[in-house]
Amino acid sequence: MSQPKVLLLGPPGAGKGTQSSNVVDEYGVDHVTTGDALRANKDMETDHGTPREYMEAGELVPDPVVNEIVKAALEEADGFVLDGYPRNLSQAEYLDDITDLDLVALLEVDREELIARLTGRRVCDGCGTNYHVEFQPPAQEGVCDDCGGELVQRDDDTEETVKDRLDVFDENTQPVVDFYDEAGRLVRVDGHGTPDEVWASLREEIEAST
Repeated sequence: MSQPKVLLLGPPGAGKGTQSSNVVDEYGVDHVTTGDALRANKDMETDHGTPREYMEAGELVPDPVVNEIVKAALEEADGFVLDGYPRNLSQAEYLDDITDLDLVALLEVDREELIARLTGRRVCDGCGTNYHVEFQPPAQEGVCDDCGGELVQRDDDTEETVKDRLDVFDENTQPVVDFYDEAGRLVRVDGHGTPDEVWASLREEIEAST
């Protein structure tokens, strides 16, 4: 089978990172994220400057720069799973012009489940290992299994911040979902099951699309 070109959409907490890793392992494609692409190409010259100029100033990297960086990353890949881009409608329209996607998949998880997943996450302040109070608890509450460090809740995992992040997704990325849905190109994957169950559904869609 040829190496697929997959776009994964979904709100924070839907499991895009986990499923992207599965796609990479199964098909040997590149995992392309906006953050990684920008960090790897901080000094790439574009018509609007380099990413470094914006990142060092603490400013959002503008769409034209992000677009050129992502385009370069995709051109170097035989196949890919794209995660975290496009974030808005203009980026989706740009992506549509530069590549042909085999599959656009939306991982669907209801808001209450997303909040539970994200607010339950705990991170070791020593080694950075991730846990979850319900789905992946440590052997001893509040203590890392690996290094004995303290498990803490990140600032962006508090309930208020999580709800804000989900609101931002709805506002900015829902038009992207609608763009592909209205074109008849969106596949919806139920993201409520275990990671293995979700992967089985996603893999079936990838196999059917290539």
